[in-house]
Amino acid sequence: VLSDGTAYITDVGMTGPHDSVIGVKKQAALSRFLSGMPARFETATDDPRLNGVVITADSTTGLATDIERISLSVQEIENLTSLNLSVS
Repeated sequence: VLSDGTAYITDVGMTGPHDSVIGVKKQAALSRFLSGMPARFETATDDPRLNGVVITADSTTGLATDIERISLSVQEIENLTSLNLSVS
C-alpha cells in the first residue's frame, strides 16, 4: 500500500491453467520462442487457478489499508463455495 492509500501490485496474475504460458501448453510456446518457427498452440488444462487481490479499505476515507494476493485452486474454490459465505 502506497503512502497515499493506493493499493498496488505489479502483476496479479492470470486466471487459468497455472502451469502454462499465457494459457497454452508450455512446450509449444517455448519451442516457438526458441526456434522462431511456427508451432501449434494447445490450450493448457492442468491445475486451473483463480488469481486476484483482496483489498481492505478504511471505511471513512476509502483509502486502502492492506492488499493481499490470492491464488485459489478449483478445490479451494469448491471448499469456499460449500461454506455459503456472504460478503457485505
